[in-house]
Amino acid sequence: MNMIAPVIEPIELKKYSGLQRAGALMLALGQTHGAPIWEQLTLDEITELSSCISQLGRIPVAVIEHLLVQFSGEVTGMTSLHGSYDTTERLLSGVLPEDRVREIMEGIRGPAGRTMWDKLSNVSENLLAAFLRNEYPQTIAVIMQKLRPDHAARVLAELPKELSADVILRMLRMDTVQKDVIQEVEQTLRSEFMSNLARANRTDPHETIAEIFNALDRTSEEQLMAALDERAPESAERVRSLMFTFEDLGKLLLPAVQTLVRNANKRELTLALKGAPEDIRRLFLSSMTERAAKLVRSDMAAMGPVRARDCEEAQANLVRLAKALADRGEIALFDSKSDDAMIY
Repeated sequence: MNMIAPVIEPIELKKYSGLQRAGALMLALGQTHGAPIWEQLTLDEITELSSCISQLGRIPVAVIEHLLVQFSGEVTGMTSLHGSYDTTERLLSGVLPEDRVREIMEGIRGPAGRTMWDKLSNVSENLLAAFLRNEYPQTIAVIMQKLRPDHAARVLAELPKELSADVILRMLRMDTVQKDVIQEVEQTLRSEFMSNLARANRTDPHETIAEIFNALDRTSEEQLMAALDERAPESAERVRSLMFTFEDLGKLLLPAVQTLVRNANKRELTLALKGAPEDIRRLFLSSMTERAAKLVRSDMAAMGPVRARDCEEAQANLVRLAKALADRGEIALFDSKSDDAMIY
């Protein structure tokens, strides 16, 4: 009888937990050999194991050989395997129905938590309240009862007062909720809210670069954009279209400009306008009272010559203030990704 010589346990194996070892083993087995095992697992076990696989990263070949000693001939030539969201999704797609794969991957990519209600408690109250505004009060009441009390309180505070009061009354009158109702609500949250949240969280790298460019001084921005234009012109154009610059403030509606002026540091506003193009300067001055506009003109004249860098820094701070006001819903910004769309 032929015996396979035992493989000495590699030092690297010690850093892997039991779950991580199981994940590495399933990743190495692949679709064909792993299918019978996946079929025996519960949904929670599949989710837990899949989440583990997606975070494994590179696995040393010595670890793989130890875990798969009977297949050592197949894996000896590998330098590594790589566990990621994509490899996990491909692996599951070969052994599970598409809807189960989608459900599992959304669970992995979504907020942390074992159950739907755990995950929901890790979603910010602003996002959750924005979604629930369009739901029936009875549905909201069911969800509020399943959330942690502190999180439910913050969500209710973000809802319109009449809606919050209605929800609280329904919670007070609610008897034990039937299991099928809970499952229906859970499925709605998973299919409509969590899936959209997971998609929203996959940030376009161009958006990240655009935010970085927005924070740069004008000289650095122009130099880096010129380099990007030369090496990756399509990406440069995409980044440029996503940037919100001081010039874009000239596209704001008058009420938004008035709100921006009220919230701005007066010296910084004056410095920003001193170095601004004439059309933007005219827009901002027209949003003020005649007396206030006269004072700003007088302050700009009294400043005398100023460094361009100081003007650019003041303009960048004004842009950051505009974006912060937009995030709070106090003004509407022109959306640079569209010619006519507005962000509210």
